[in-house]
Amino acid sequence: MLQIMDYSREPRRDILCIDVKSFFASVEAVERKEHPLKAKVAVVSKPDNHGGLVLASSPMVKKLYGIKTGTRVYEIPKDASIDIVEPRMALYLEKNLDIVNIFKRFVSDEDLHVYSIDESFLDVTRSHRLFGSTEDIAKRIQYLVWKEMKLVVTVGIGDNPLLAKLALDHAAKHDQKSNFIAAWHYDDVQDTVWKISPLKDFWGIGSKTEKHLERIGIRSIHDLSQADVKKLKKRFGVIGEQLFFHSHGIDRTRLSDTFTPKETSFSKNQILNRDYTVKHEVEIVIREMAEENAGRLRRHYLTTGLVKLSIGYSKDVMDRGFSHQLPIEKTDSSKKIIDGLLILFNRHYRSLPVRVVNVTFGKIEPKSALQLSLFDSAEKLINQEDLDQTIDSIRHKYGYTSLLHASSLTSGGMAMYRSKLLGGHRSGTQK
Repeated sequence: MLQIMDYSREPRRDILCIDVKSFFASVEAVERKEHPLKAKVAVVSKPDNHGGLVLASSPMVKKLYGIKTGTRVYEIPKDASIDIVEPRMALYLEKNLDIVNIFKRFVSDEDLHVYSIDESFLDVTRSHRLFGSTEDIAKRIQYLVWKEMKLVVTVGIGDNPLLAKLALDHAAKHDQKSNFIAAWHYDDVQDTVWKISPLKDFWGIGSKTEKHLERIGIRSIHDLSQADVKKLKKRFGVIGEQLFFHSHGIDRTRLSDTFTPKETSFSKNQILNRDYTVKHEVEIVIREMAEENAGRLRRHYLTTGLVKLSIGYSKDVMDRGFSHQLPIEKTDSSKKIIDGLLILFNRHYRSLPVRVVNVTFGKIEPKSALQLSLFDSAEKLINQEDLDQTIDSIRHKYGYTSLLHASSLTSGGMAMYRSKLLGGHRSGTQK
């Protein structure tokens, strides 16, 4: 017997999930006075590097050459007439803010959720009196973004954020005949949601989860919808139950509901430009990243009580690396934080080439007063705090690289390089 949900008691909202088509590449096309759907543009991180990565490609490049996000530079045909450009993250963020400001003409801040730099959710349930039907609002937003920015947006419409997102990813993005708008509702689940294939194409299901589901005989969203929810929960926990309801298009999330995480962490991740084979050079990078994170703590008047260090070794060696954490006294002191991280590094490091470094601070709490220590005098702590604050002040006024340790200027230092990045890529503001 077919297992179908009773949707009569499910909350129904009018949700838009809006995506800017090939955002980075489209912005670059517009900057070149070209139509974003007709231009041949690929935004590539480190285009001079053989392993450089395509961050975005215009629709025409995808259509003609099959080049998409994640394609490597060496996979791009040499005879392809593609305009290859480096990312300009500062420009993309500026354009994103302009688009968000257009959204705010239709919804309040609480009914807007910016999901990523190129994708947002809007709850227009309370906007109909001013702006018409859900479809009218979607078309109006498309028109304004095109008129003011010459960018093409695609829109998924749904009774909840999940259905809107699925409508966007599996219909709106691919159907120019429908003007890049698609609507999926509870009544359509059997003909829309259940047709999504393969499993990993479904929102929230990755390759690992797909394999786990396939091991128990679930090979499609339809199979998932017909499974025993109690057995799914027993095997996968709360996630299994959530996946079951998602397979029926059910999502009770409300954009205006606020969520405060129980625990916050500060994290920095760095993929090195080469394999680091000298231990001291890795220590330089750890120091730099820890110091940047510690500066963030002090800016927000916070302390950390836990440091975590993750090291990824080169892909050319069998060992994947390590990830360990260490409780420390509550502090915002760069020195104490660095000392804790170097303890972890020296304890677990093997003489293997390092390619990835991640530094994370946990147990974040508001700073109440000077953090006294059993091992340091109050005078020493005050002097260290004064030094940190002086360094922070200089960097705030003149830029982070205005004051660096001499080690950061050696071949192993990454601070100068990272200062030119935004979101892990070139900001595009360098002179």
